[in-house]
Amino acid sequence: MTITADSQLSNVFSQNLESITSKTDGSLPTLGAELVYTQDGTGCYLTFCWQYSELLGLNTEKIVDELNQTQIFAPVDKVTYLERLHRILTSLVPERFQCWFSYHKELFELDLVISPIMPSLGTTATTVLVMGRLVQATLNKKQARAASKMPTQIELALRSQQHQKLVNRITRNIRRTLDLDIIWQQTVDSLGKALRLERCIICPYQPSSSKVQVKAEYRQSELKSMLGLDIDIASEPAFAQALATLEPVMMEVAGYQESGRQKTLVVATCYQDQANGLVALNWQDECYKLTESELELAKEAADQLGTAIAHATLYEELEIARQNAEEASRLKSEFLANVSHEIRTPLNGMIGFLKLILEGMADDPEEQNQFLAEAHHLSIHLLNIINDILDIAKIEAGKMELAYAPVKLDELFSHVEGFMRPQAEMRNLSFLMQMPATSDEIIVQSNYQRLLQVMLNLVGNAIKFTHEGGVTVSADLVIKKANFQEQQFPGMVRVRVADTGIGVSLDKQDKLFQLFSQVDGSRTRQYGGTGLGLAISQKLVEAMGGEVHFYSLGEGLGSTVTFTVPLYQQPVMVSSNDSDSTSSAVSDSGALSQ
Repeated sequence: MTITADSQLSNVFSQNLESITSKTDGSLPTLGAELVYTQDGTGCYLTFCWQYSELLGLNTEKIVDELNQTQIFAPVDKVTYLERLHRILTSLVPERFQCWFSYHKELFELDLVISPIMPSLGTTATTVLVMGRLVQATLNKKQARAASKMPTQIELALRSQQHQKLVNRITRNIRRTLDLDIIWQQTVDSLGKALRLERCIICPYQPSSSKVQVKAEYRQSELKSMLGLDIDIASEPAFAQALATLEPVMMEVAGYQESGRQKTLVVATCYQDQANGLVALNWQDECYKLTESELELAKEAADQLGTAIAHATLYEELEIARQNAEEASRLKSEFLANVSHEIRTPLNGMIGFLKLILEGMADDPEEQNQFLAEAHHLSIHLLNIINDILDIAKIEAGKMELAYAPVKLDELFSHVEGFMRPQAEMRNLSFLMQMPATSDEIIVQSNYQRLLQVMLNLVGNAIKFTHEGGVTVSADLVIKKANFQEQQFPGMVRVRVADTGIGVSLDKQDKLFQLFSQVDGSRTRQYGGTGLGLAISQKLVEAMGGEVHFYSLGEGLGSTVTFTVPLYQQPVMVSSNDSDSTSSAVSDSGALSQ
């Protein structure tokens, strides 16, 4: 219900105003104003006289003490009122405005003129004289709060200046650092404190992602934190609209029940017309209105922030690239040191054995043949090292060309066994090879020589790093259609190489397939090798349409490497009854079953 002073004020207040006014002593009523009071800079009443005091139940004899102690008659927006009071005391310029005051459950709109009481020269003004009149009385608090927020032209100009200073301050702060976390937090803190926000959040944005995460937040202490929260852009209309238009969006946003407010301003930060973040602001007072110029300032601040985010992101990427380059350089230096050692070792051996023969140091032809055999063995080892280096060079240059053809898996396993079983037996290790039980041959689509190279690498590593126990090589079929080089295959063959060796700790397994990287450089001299075997194997298997995976529960717990290759044709599987009578494994003393 709203009652205007001109029409219905007589229904609220007594008609005997003259008798009430005459009872008020002092000099203030002689000014002829309906309402007169004085205040200091803190808003504390020094004197007070209003024609309607007694009707409101205010004790005229102790009215000042009562008002200061109970704060029962005070501005609805006390913060703005005190800011105006301080401005008037500083500028010594009177101001006229309309302001809502509350008294218990009733609200009064007053037309006020606040004037500074001029002090002596050289003295700071500390007191104001306020004269006013009643415009309307209302019981609708929401309407009063809305009306109290309607700014004057002077207020708009001052507010615009304050906001421009805020944008300039934010711009200066974010230009002083390239740390994204600092940029985000400084921005939300500056906005939150200067604008007295309920909440302010910043979310980085990637066009490839459908969600944003709250990275920085300013909030009132009573609100629940949203820091780290993932927000679905599709479920937030304001977010989606701001990203699409790159314009500030003021609207009611569902999902902010924690804030207790509905009005939210969302601004997209951008760089070169590409959005890279979102800023969302919640006001303490939902009736606060933003002007067009203030929305433009918000967009300007967002643009400055977007540029700072882009520069900081670029700096981070360059820093990561620099660190990666330094790490790659270190790894290559370590690799070259290891390779030079690996090359010198067989070369020195070959030179030594040949020199013994040339100098006639062999006692008999049998010993001479032994020297030649050792030199030949070392030359093969040297050739393998050089082949690894050449292979990796071709892979990095993208010049590795493979010819694909059907490969019989049993023949491949037979050759691997012929090469690797003697090595396992020399180390007193068990060596087991297992094939799936099928009634016909298993044929894969691959390059035989490269597939053999992969298996020799993997099985050789398993034997090299196993001191006791054994190595098991097995295969199984994955019947699921797969596409490779625009050709469809009925499934994949998965080959598994498992050992009971030294294993690899969980935190170091990601280094296994990196070029020029070894899990532990100190092991290189102990076990030998260039550290390229797994990296080359992975690249070759991927080039042949498969994948390589490594599994280990930790150091001393063994390891398993699996890789897949396309199945050329689906074989006929043997039933469980038939497979019981058919051995599919080759033990230490057996041969590969066909």
